[in-house]
Amino acid sequence: MDAGRRVALAVLGVASLVTYAAAAVVGYRVLRAVWASRPSPVVLAGALVGTAVVLGLLSYWSGTTRLKRSLDAVVLPRARAPETYRRFDALTERMNAGTPTLLVARLPVPNAFAVGGFGAAVVVDRRLFAYLSTDEMETLLAHELAHLERRDALVQTLAYSLTQGLVAVVGVVLFPVVVLTGGLARAWALVRGDPASWSRSWLARTQRTALRVVALLGLAVTLGVLAYSRRREWAADDRAVEVTGKPLALARALRTIERVSAPGLGPLTPLYVHGDEDGPLSDLLSTHPPMDDRVERLVERARSRQSLGPRRP
Repeated sequence: MDAGRRVALAVLGVASLVTYAAAAVVGYRVLRAVWASRPSPVVLAGALVGTAVVLGLLSYWSGTTRLKRSLDAVVLPRARAPETYRRFDALTERMNAGTPTLLVARLPVPNAFAVGGFGAAVVVDRRLFAYLSTDEMETLLAHELAHLERRDALVQTLAYSLTQGLVAVVGVVLFPVVVLTGGLARAWALVRGDPASWSRSWLARTQRTALRVVALLGLAVTLGVLAYSRRREWAADDRAVEVTGKPLALARALRTIERVSAPGLGPLTPLYVHGDEDGPLSDLLSTHPPMDDRVERLVERARSRQSLGPRRP
């Protein structure tokens, strides 16, 4: 390396060191001032939780409103499906899901899902009326009403907002570490005349560790939300069987939807009664439990009910 280039790198490195050192001093003073005027832990936790809840609610209401506008769904006329409405009305009377509207639409695949918020609704692809029997449609509607009854979408949105807020706080706390360690590592490498060596320094390793912490927290949040999504499907299946007493009808409905559905459901996947769970990491990264497991569980419920004998009305 010629002397001129070495001197230029050294000057640039010193300038960078001075800049990052000044940033470190300013950052330290700001953090010290914030720490000195910090509120009590209870007030701080309340502010963080309150902010996350408000943002989660806004996301939920705005998201459901946009979804309804994009569906091009229409109300199913009662005259077109009197038996379906008779059973739907009976289900809403037995379940604490309010009085949602029954809508039909042309979805990307034959499926169904529930939409909460103002003007809650159960949306059913119109093709399912040709694919499913009346009993199967009843259990499918009960499954979707169970989601509304438990406010699954709202709870999931709020949980995601809270955990994302936690990740954001950790990211803010670690941000000075990430910036300063990376900057100092690059500046010192310039001073030494070997710019490429910065990534091998302990400062660079510290930066990578901080970034990994934030990435792992984000991954944990994602896995937690997906795990909750799968649990809500199990619970909705159980509730549908509880109110209808027809586990085999629900099993047949799920199998039929699986058979007529194509992969690649798109952004509506978490809402559908059957999701796209194919892939090597499906157990961890799917929004729905494996269909075989759900059907097997429903069949086992039917066997258990038969072994107990008929129930008195």
